[in-house]
Amino acid sequence: MPDVSLAHHWGFAVFLLGVFGLCAFMLGVSSLLGSKAWGRSKNEPFESGIVPTGGARLRLSAKFYLVAMLFVIFDVEALYLFAWAVSVRESGWAGLIEATVFIAILLAGLVYLWRIGALDWAPASRRARQAKLKQ
Repeated sequence: MPDVSLAHHWGFAVFLLGVFGLCAFMLGVSSLLGSKAWGRSKNEPFESGIVPTGGARLRLSAKFYLVAMLFVIFDVEALYLFAWAVSVRESGWAGLIEATVFIAILLAGLVYLWRIGALDWAPASRRARQAKLKQ
């Protein structure tokens, strides 16, 4: 039995040695054969043949990141619901009740985010204008 374990470890060691050797070979060959020329046009980004205009450093509102985080959170929770839907017959009534509670918590969180204005994209001035128009 110890011989099989030792053979397994030697195989893994050879594999790791091969991986590191291949990585070192690729990095070494690319540094030796790669271009060493520097210039203004070499440092500019190339976007599908279109000459770039302006800088790439844009100031974005934090709402973009907030919406992205909310999307990821609700997307992962949709994965949990998909896993529940696949095993709905095995989980029975207890699984249905748990999924209902889970969905209720999700809806409560969504209503909370909506009520505090986390999903409002309009600037405050436009929201104030729309509130005046509604009155």
